[in-house]
Amino acid sequence: MRYFIELAYDGKDFHGWQIQPNAITIQEVLETCFAKIFQEKINIIGAGRTDTGVHAKYFVAHFDLAKEFEAKHLIYKLNRMLSKSIVIYNIYPVKSDAHARFDAVCREYKYYISLEKNPFTKDYSVLIPGEINVEIMNSACEILKKHTDFQCFSKVKTQVRTFNCKIKEAYWEKVDDQLVFTIIADRFLRNMVRAIVGTLLEIGKGRKTLSDLEEILASKNRSKAGKSIAAKGLFLHNIIYPENLKLN
Repeated sequence: MRYFIELAYDGKDFHGWQIQPNAITIQEVLETCFAKIFQEKINIIGAGRTDTGVHAKYFVAHFDLAKEFEAKHLIYKLNRMLSKSIVIYNIYPVKSDAHARFDAVCREYKYYISLEKNPFTKDYSVLIPGEINVEIMNSACEILKKHTDFQCFSKVKTQVRTFNCKIKEAYWEKVDDQLVFTIIADRFLRNMVRAIVGTLLEIGKGRKTLSDLEEILASKNRSKAGKSIAAKGLFLHNIIYPENLKLN
């Protein structure tokens, strides 16, 4: 039987989702807990690989298990075992071919910029004081939505078949003393959101123009775009799946 897990995590103490040598990751921690509970190795496949320090307010993974269990009891045991940085919200059965990564219709990320020093947001946003032109950054977002090839915002050494992504929404808004960037797309490349934010902020600060953005996109060259902004302000907020994946 295949199951989906809905969870959230504070990424500041982890080296992203995916298991890697000599580093603590969310996937490794979860698989260790499952192995202790069921006394067997269980592979847990995530919806994507968030980078080191990136957070997830909503994340989905799947696993296969032949043994029967009560979901409510398993969630309770997992949350008792896991650190305060990870929480399991739900576990439910899905179709045998359902896939947490490949069946996702779209993903939503948010990036948080603090305009003023705030001790309560310092671990989950980047402080950037001074004037930032939100209107021109939103004009830049409209340019992004007209393009599909985002190689210029991808990590150079990454194995993907295509750099094409369809951005459905992208916009900035001011919320209290923060700027919040929201972007929704069918898929994202490695480091894409942080590279986009870094580039848009250069436009908002007047260091780059809208014409520069068009040239960057056309170049397909990562070195032409802005620097990647720090991971701590980035949150995976939502993942949408077809309703028919769930078992009744």
